[in-house]
Amino acid sequence: MNKGEISKFILKHYKHFNAATLVDAAKEYENQLTIGNKMMVTLAGAMSTAELGKSLAEMIRQDKVHIITCTGANLEEDVFNLVAHDHYKRIPNYRDLSPADEKDLLDQHFNRVTDTCIPEAEAMRAIEEHLYKAWKSADITNESYFPHEYFYKILLSGELELKYQIDPKDSWLLAAAEKNIPIIVPGWEDSTCGNFFASYCIQGDMEPTTMKSGIQYMMYLADWYQKNTIQNGIGFFQIGGGIAGDFPICVVPMLHQDLQLDDIPMWSYFCQISDSTTSYGSYSGAVPNEKITWGKLLPETPKFVIESDATIVAPLIFAYLLGW
Repeated sequence: MNKGEISKFILKHYKHFNAATLVDAAKEYENQLTIGNKMMVTLAGAMSTAELGKSLAEMIRQDKVHIITCTGANLEEDVFNLVAHDHYKRIPNYRDLSPADEKDLLDQHFNRVTDTCIPEAEAMRAIEEHLYKAWKSADITNESYFPHEYFYKILLSGELELKYQIDPKDSWLLAAAEKNIPIIVPGWEDSTCGNFFASYCIQGDMEPTTMKSGIQYMMYLADWYQKNTIQNGIGFFQIGGGIAGDFPICVVPMLHQDLQLDDIPMWSYFCQISDSTTSYGSYSGAVPNEKITWGKLLPETPKFVIESDATIVAPLIFAYLLGW
């Protein structure tokens, strides 16, 4: 692939330390795709609010991402940004805020994520009414779907189109819905929309079984992994740490150790972008070699850790892979 100016800049200037690892990881990601392997991308942190969709959506459209695991927050916040971008408030001096300033933001119905405040009414509540209709419709007919499938339903129905406040090509979830790629959302309950759903169940308005759970996500992932490693491998590109990375990577040792399947290949590539330093008992800060002991990676698996800010690194790697 011909490379554009961003890629040329990276190749010329990123020669050492984390910068060099960025280039090495990007080149090997590209090699994985060239040899026919697929790639999982995992999203922790607030990557959707950081508008990673500006590059991730195109990665999805160009078949450079084949499955995504994300937190419930990243799932919903891409849609929040899609329909309420103009109402977000940016606070460059967030480090100077006092507790009273934070309370003032709350009183204005703004929820802060570092320097960006998400507007409750225009984003969260506006999406809630659409999700509620989808949830209730399934509840009435005793149907059950995954959290991301309900988002796919409302996005593909077109019912949100009049509310779009960004170019829809910059929404990674819309791109994923249009390609119908699998999304795994472990711990979805730990999200604003997960709290919405729980509240309706507590009130007796709908049944918890209307929403498929994390166990069903693991069952789905186990089946998907087996089917997609018959001919080729699957790489693992992890942004941040936590459950978005830990949940899906465990599918391999589960297949080996718990289901006693001998012909399951391990992950073919591993890269993590993280600012979590290695420390005692820290999963997010664990070096890749530790994963060998858990049956997740092989000694010869290409492994990379880029200790930096994912909001800087991920778009650069994606730009390289897209030839920008």
